[in-house]
Amino acid sequence: MDTKDNNIPKELLVPMKQKEDTSEAITSPSRTFLQDARRTFFKNKLAVVSMLALLFIIIMSFVGPLMNDHGLDEQDLSRAKMPARIPVLENISWLGFSGVLSDTFKGDTVEQATTNAIARYDNAEEFIDIKVLNEGDGSRNSAEVKATYHIYEAKDMGDQYFWLGTDTLGRDQWTRLWDGTKVSLLIAFIAAIIGLVIGVAYGGIAGYYGGKVDDVLMRILEVLIGIPNLVIILLMMLVLEPGITSIVIALTITGWTGMARIVRGEVMKLKNQEYVLAARTLGQSNWKVITKHLLPNISGIIIINTMFTIPDAIFFEAFLSFIGLGITPPDASLGTLINTGFDNIMLYPYMLVFPAILISVIMIAFNLIGDGLRDAFDPKMHK
Repeated sequence: MDTKDNNIPKELLVPMKQKEDTSEAITSPSRTFLQDARRTFFKNKLAVVSMLALLFIIIMSFVGPLMNDHGLDEQDLSRAKMPARIPVLENISWLGFSGVLSDTFKGDTVEQATTNAIARYDNAEEFIDIKVLNEGDGSRNSAEVKATYHIYEAKDMGDQYFWLGTDTLGRDQWTRLWDGTKVSLLIAFIAAIIGLVIGVAYGGIAGYYGGKVDDVLMRILEVLIGIPNLVIILLMMLVLEPGITSIVIALTITGWTGMARIVRGEVMKLKNQEYVLAARTLGQSNWKVITKHLLPNISGIIIINTMFTIPDAIFFEAFLSFIGLGITPPDASLGTLINTGFDNIMLYPYMLVFPAILISVIMIAFNLIGDGLRDAFDPKMHK
């Protein structure tokens, strides 16, 4: 030992107080898995924006039809095929809500092109503005004019507004769009919930019991998977009238099969875990083991799969209504509105644009929310 250490006064030697090791101290409160999932989900800006947009659409499907005085089935042929017109926005022409019809017309001469435009717009010459785009050289269809038809003034409806225009029977498109959205969402949610209940129960029983029970249930499932949905809906048409009931039944018959296969696989993977074996050893019934231990641990996958099932159901309903096998007029759905718009796409494209945009937004929103939930329920994404 160094001799210098012996010269240190004893009063300077103070015993060090023993303290707990701060390296292992918890500096922040611990979070549960669901809290981590929620935190990860709200970090996903696209998913949050999609959730807010979807919430707005759902609210508007109930509130929208009440925002004007035009009834759902209120028909008036005198106001048929009116373009969209919104107060204040009508003064901004490029937005497309000015309440005018505009198109270009060709002819051998400017006079002929103008005549074609006037004939197209009900011969209401005093309400048509003509702008010459090309005077032509006398050859076939070389002259071109742009005609703007002030249809609201022509029909003496200058004080009326149809925010998204009217259809071929004069019904307000705004009212029918939101009511049709409500019908489409209702069908999708009902089909998804029924498919969720049947699929989880079926897959849970097959995966948990295994053996012969699993073999029988899976063979039945494979038969159902092999039947196309379109065949089922056609069979439903022979028994039931076209409408919400037949579509929901058709979606329910085979819509739960995907959920059942996913749940079966997850249950088979988890049923031999230690906590499940411990619960069975303690004498808990099979029902409690499934509902208290297995289902909570696969709830994330169930929620994610359900979120992807809903847009598929919306698209299927729209497809059936589009080909005339779903909701039938005068009832409205996104599919029937798109069908009507498709028939008039060349002359009145706005009839197709608005329902097509809305169903696209709904489909994209559900898929982005599903992606966000998938990341949220993945422990690897938690930071």
